[in-house]
Amino acid sequence: MTLLTSEITSWIGRSEPPIKAEVTRRDIIKYAIATEQVRQTYLDGDKAPPMFAFGLFRPVVPLTGLGPDGLAPMGATPELPLKRIMAGGTRMTVHRQIYPGQILVGTRTIRNIYEKEGKQGPLIFLEIEMRITTEAGEPVMEEVQTRIAR
Repeated sequence: MTLLTSEITSWIGRSEPPIKAEVTRRDIIKYAIATEQVRQTYLDGDKAPPMFAFGLFRPVVPLTGLGPDGLAPMGATPELPLKRIMAGGTRMTVHRQIYPGQILVGTRTIRNIYEKEGKQGPLIFLEIEMRITTEAGEPVMEEVQTRIAR
């Protein structure tokens, strides 16, 4: 018996509206300091470290708006019958460097939802893809996060 209803699987392929974000030298410097970068080019804000884009499109929320994992809500996702959510990994492909002054566009899409049987019961896997491009549509990076519900 599957836990995935047609309502849940109908979310596969759904995208949120694209979000534009300006990359600032100040944001790069703050990120570089917070993540203890050692390359001077990052500390000077001349270019962004590879993981910089992870937080670029996340909402800024008060502490009370953070989830149990300490992160802001991920965006629109289906209501799942299993409620305990765990990180299942991240895959990232970088196409080009990020520089201050760029306007980037991020689009989040539910790529896949599937079920597996684990040692302690059923698991639901939710794959969410974030595509980041320049304003001209040139690829900057793709990130696929997997979340596991149990």
